[in-house]
Amino acid sequence: MNCIAVDDEPLALDIIENYVNKHPDLNLVARCNNAAEASEVLKTRKVDLMFLDIQMPEISGLNFVKSLEKKPLFMFTTAFPDYAVEGFELDAIDYLLKPIAYDRFEKGVEKAKEYY
Repeated sequence: MNCIAVDDEPLALDIIENYVNKHPDLNLVARCNNAAEASEVLKTRKVDLMFLDIQMPEISGLNFVKSLEKKPLFMFTTAFPDYAVEGFELDAIDYLLKPIAYDRFEKGVEKAKEYY
């Protein structure tokens, strides 16, 4: 599955990239610092799964997902549990709370594979 990581925190992107590289079914095609970068990647690359932070400058992950006409499978990766209900109402595959443990990440990926 081709995936992208979208987060304004470089350390969070590093962790997701490390986890993706460990997983045999995932291929990271881009790291994005904000929704605008992610939007450009989605226009030009085949993306099956998006790991998406919620609180980012300019446009939140929630609003970004709402703005997409055609969206890949996606999981929110955030430090804030308060948005979980809204996240699942947008059909998020999973809602991963930071700091994300690898086994929890893997569980989310397994869910995504069921829908893929």
